[in-house]
Order: sequence, then C-alpha cells, then structure tokens
Amino acid sequence: MNSYLVLLRGINVGGKNRIPMLSLKKCLEDDGFSNVLTYIASGNVILESDKKPHEIKTRIEGILPKCFKLDTKIIKVLVLTGSQLKNIIDRKPKGFGEEPEKYHSDVIFLMNIDIAKAMPVFDPREGVDKIWPGNGVIYSQRLSSRLTKSRLGKIIGTPVYRFMTIRNWRTTTKLLDLMKKGGEGLKTGDI
Repeated sequence: MNSYLVLLRGINVGGKNRIPMLSLKKCLEDDGFSNVLTYIASGNVILESDKKPHEIKTRIEGILPKCFKLDTKIIKVLVLTGSQLKNIIDRKPKGFGEEPEKYHSDVIFLMNIDIAKAMPVFDPREGVDKIWPGNGVIYSQRLSSRLTKSRLGKIIGTPVYRFMTIRNWRTTTKLLDLMKKGGEGLKTGDI
C-alpha cells in the first residue's frame, strides 16, 4: 500500500457542494481505501491504496456523486505522492512562506493544465503580488498589509481557474507532516 494526498477542488466553497469530512472519510473507506484521514474541511485527504494515482483520481471522481449531491462540473481531484508533495515544498522560491506575519503565501495546484496555459491569467500587482512557476504548481505571495490591492482574485473568473485548487502554505506543509506521520496525532476534531 502506498500513501497519497488527495486534493478535492470545488467542495465546501461558498456554501456549495457541502461534504462533511466524516461522511467523506466513510465514503472513501466504503470504496476500499485504507487509513483515510481528512484535514480541515477544504478537501484534503490522506489515504492508502495499492492503485496508481490516475486510478485513484478516476475512482474518487466517480464515487463522490454517488455518495453526495454535488455540482460535478466544478469538482476535480488531484492525487499526489508524498515525494511529489515534498518536492513542491522543497523547491519553493527562496524565502517563500517564511514570513507569515508579512505575506499570505499560497500554493496553486494545477489539475490537468500545464504551467504555460496557467501563468498568463495571473496579473500580479507591483509591490503587492508575486508569483513563481513551479512543477505542477504556481507559488503566490501577497503582501498582507495591502491584501485588498491583490489581483489574485482576478483568476477566479477565468476559464483556466477550474483547473486549479489553492492551499495556503501552512496547510500545504501540514499535509506533508501528516503524510510523514501516517496521520498519527490527528484528533477527531481535526477530521
């Protein structure tokens, strides 16, 4: 069995596609996934499976509408190995995520879209936003004191936005920690 991180796009956002995490955990366990853990209600799942990432993705995209009433047009699934997530964290831009009191730092995970198609929708504001391309991700950093001036929100109305899911830096690094620990230390309240 291998451990995987599953990122779900389009659930529990703006009151749409509400999925309780305990129900999601049960749905995935009932379908045969092992050691299923969820972290916060934004669609972060750690699980074990003997299947390949693309098989897990296809299977989860198929079972979610059977378990929950969803607008499936906005649902997407990304499956990462622990080494892929570690690589994303290890290859962050210099200083990225290291000053949380000064900057909001986010990792924008790309789902079935390449970096060359995703990057043009970003229009960083000088002195407020910075973006960097990564391997399957875009790193985004916004100056906290000028957050209302950020242009990151402009990507939401673009056609390519449906191929992205965003996690803040703290969540991204916590997910790797949980994968390393095999989920130990998670309390029922975290699930």
